[in-house]
Amino acid sequence: MSDELFYWQQEQEGDEPAGIGADLRAQLQLCLLPGLGPRSLSVLMESFGTAADVLAADTDSLQRCPGIGPKLAHTIRTASDHIDVDGVLRWCQCHDVEIVGPGSDGYPQPLEELEDTPAVLFCQGQWKPIDPIAVSIVGTRHATAYGVEQTRRLARDLAAASVTIISGLARGIDTAAHRAALEAGGRTIAFLGGGLGQMYPAENKPLAAEIAAAGAVISEYAPMSKPRGGMFPQRNRLIAAAGLVTIVVEAPERSGALITARLAGELGRSVGALPGPVNNRASQGCHRLIRDGGILITSADDVLELLGPLSQPIVRGVDQDVQQADREMRDGREISLNELEIAVLDQISPTGSSLDAVTVACELSSARVSAIVSVLEMKRFVRRLSGQYVARI
Repeated sequence: MSDELFYWQQEQEGDEPAGIGADLRAQLQLCLLPGLGPRSLSVLMESFGTAADVLAADTDSLQRCPGIGPKLAHTIRTASDHIDVDGVLRWCQCHDVEIVGPGSDGYPQPLEELEDTPAVLFCQGQWKPIDPIAVSIVGTRHATAYGVEQTRRLARDLAAASVTIISGLARGIDTAAHRAALEAGGRTIAFLGGGLGQMYPAENKPLAAEIAAAGAVISEYAPMSKPRGGMFPQRNRLIAAAGLVTIVVEAPERSGALITARLAGELGRSVGALPGPVNNRASQGCHRLIRDGGILITSADDVLELLGPLSQPIVRGVDQDVQQADREMRDGREISLNELEIAVLDQISPTGSSLDAVTVACELSSARVSAIVSVLEMKRFVRRLSGQYVARI
């Protein structure tokens, strides 16, 4: 029996998990298997259609899928020996953890842009419709007093401007960002590099409870999965996707924060860095990022400029055309657009437009256009055709 099995039976003895559909049960059984990552899962789902069909497939059929070797095929064929679905459900019920999948309420919509979108997420707290207006703040675990001070200043001011703060609950910069957002009365979201039941670092368990009460703590890993080195780069892609802007505060030349920044850039997000003392090793990665084209960030105003005046609606006259009125009542709710968002939207064709063409037409920076397009996507006005092409809905 695998180490990934969960041992809550004695703690939860007598409790029966709430009934779930066969589809969700099969999905949990499959996507929580050890050694099966999001990309391999995507390949299997494309080949077989449903999680239940994957679990029922024979070994030869499984091994015909790219990346599925004999060991992984055997793991899939013996899935019930590795994952106790009822144990997972009992734990989630006991700890107020919601299991969400793409397209469902409470699933972070920005993550659906990823090629390897997590098939399920374990969420303690709640992702809300306002959370797509978010900034990711990342940096070294070995933060200096300067780094902590600057992180707190940025996160506090952004949270006060109703921007959700995204980070990874690690020591150092991450912890400072989460705490400052909470102290400002704002929302903050933590993505974990392990299971919710194996909080790392352990001293941040009380902080995680505070974050869950004022935002959400989210993991794609089974609740009792112990953090391992390879999980953190995987987690970083979620942090990169969730923020419209990613800011690096203190990062040495080789840092996981720089991985997050690279991933954010590949997703079309704006990437910035806060400079530090030139002789500070912890700031060398930030300086390199700025040298290589990252945006220099000195204050929350620099970040808000990238996001644009997202909260200021345009007042329109009664003779405004019906098509615009219809757009602003999508999904049965009023959606306000500011002048910049309208200007960018007007340059996007229903058949598709390149971001470069939109940037030229609007006479804005590419970083600003990228941020505005991401907001329009969150508000369901446009959809992404590829990394550089979007279409009006």
